Amino acid sequence: MKNPKRGRSGPETQEPVRLQKALAEAGLGSRRDIEGWIRDGRVRVNGRIAKLGDRVAAHDKVLVDGQPVRRRAAKRHQMRVLAYHKPEGEVVTRRDPEGRPTIFRRLPGIRDGRWIAVGRLDLNTAGLLLVTNHGELANRLMHPSRAIEREYAVRVRGKVSEQALQQLVNGVELEDGPARFEEVVPSGGSESHQWFHVLIVEGRNREVRRLWEAVGCTVSRLKRVRFGNVILDARPTPGHWREVVGEELAALLTLAGLDASELRPRGALADRSESRARAASEPSRRSKPHRRSR
Repeated sequence: MKNPKRGRSGPETQEPVRLQKALAEAGLGSRRDIEGWIRDGRVRVNGRIAKLGDRVAAHDKVLVDGQPVRRRAAKRHQMRVLAYHKPEGEVVTRRDPEGRPTIFRRLPGIRDGRWIAVGRLDLNTAGLLLVTNHGELANRLMHPSRAIEREYAVRVRGKVSEQALQQLVNGVELEDGPARFEEVVPSGGSESHQWFHVLIVEGRNREVRRLWEAVGCTVSRLKRVRFGNVILDARPTPGHWREVVGEELAALLTLAGLDASELRPRGALADRSESRARAASEPSRRSKPHRRSR
């Protein structure tokens, strides 16, 4: 006679996990976002207000803002990542009180969770923004401990002295602590402005602009052209997105410290994006800036 319990798997057999991890894996947001919700009292577990450090199992009833959360077990194969080309003038929020356009209005519909932006680009910054439906991936890509490179093309007004450039690499003191560029590479310009490509390995608020301001320079244009191994398309159209798939996605998961062997393709969208993804290179964490057209 067969043992009905043998080989059984599913939500009922899973060990309890930290609340913020469970909600991130459900695609509700990054761990950082969810920790803020817990502190604000927006999350309840089995009728009581949750606190940081709580663990939940599949049978627990979790509410966020009064709405039940449907947890999904073992859904890593449904992970999706988009490379979105953010234009200037868009905000990286779901709703803007000033009525400004948001990046989320341009993204495709999604069945599993919701789209989570990997970090932020401010209103006047354009370029590559990663979005995903996987909260743990978003959290890892944003976390300073991963030291994942962000590369920007920067236009600075006037001439920049060698002393200022050296100071940017050596480090300056900002109001929220010391900061520096890993590299600063000149890439053309004129009498009125100069272009540079810079590398940074953290994502503090307006950090690139503030670094230049700290050495007396004004940024007149800023575009992110690379995040980790994902590169902005050579001829990008602002407001458009592409799916990150195949080897490109596997390399991104490796940078995030996740198991790339669990990756599965996702149907027609992935098929259409596969050929474009193969063209993307895989720079190392300390690769040279990838200079490209602006």
